[in-house]
Amino acid sequence: MIVAFLNQKGGVGKTTLALNLAAHWAAGGQRVSVVDADPQASALDWAQARRHAGLPRTFGVLGLPRDTLHQEAPDLARGLDHLVIDGPPRVAGVLRSALLAADLVILPVQPSPLDGWGSADMLALVQEARLYRPDLRARFLLNRCAARTVIARETKTSLAAQDTGALYRTIGQRVVFAAAMASGQVAAELEPDGPAAREIAAVAAEILELAR
Repeated sequence: MIVAFLNQKGGVGKTTLALNLAAHWAAGGQRVSVVDADPQASALDWAQARRHAGLPRTFGVLGLPRDTLHQEAPDLARGLDHLVIDGPPRVAGVLRSALLAADLVILPVQPSPLDGWGSADMLALVQEARLYRPDLRARFLLNRCAARTVIARETKTSLAAQDTGALYRTIGQRVVFAAAMASGQVAAELEPDGPAAREIAAVAAEILELAR
């Protein structure tokens, strides 16, 4: 499966989600690589921080912020269970290429009316990609949710009503994600039994169910 985390809006947590989910699958014995398609190279920075900290390499991270990604992805995915693409914001050519490369697109959004309203452009790109990839699947993922807030419920309801739909599972607003990223780790390494690790596991399971 090639799964791409994409959104034209920056700062919605694409890199954090991509790395945490890749790490979860790798910890379960699956063969995983992450493609950093963002020119800012945050995933590559994370991998470098991990090496400097002397932590074991559990999956590969390679940089490929090019609009030929859809041509190269099948070769990159060969021999893997999952190729995870961490997409760029506002880089139209690379973003379109990532859409064409993916089997499943996850669109992270935050519980905010602005994020909900801003999803129309991204949905238009998904529909455009489906002209070439009719079987392309896409789902919104509500990220950084404060518990039991009205805005989170309203945003999730709005996203679920879109043609693309939304994942049932959500990810909370948790400090452990930022702390882990800064040290080249993932949330499950800092808090193996914590709520962040459980949320990532639940989202990972839902994504695999969609891929069947």
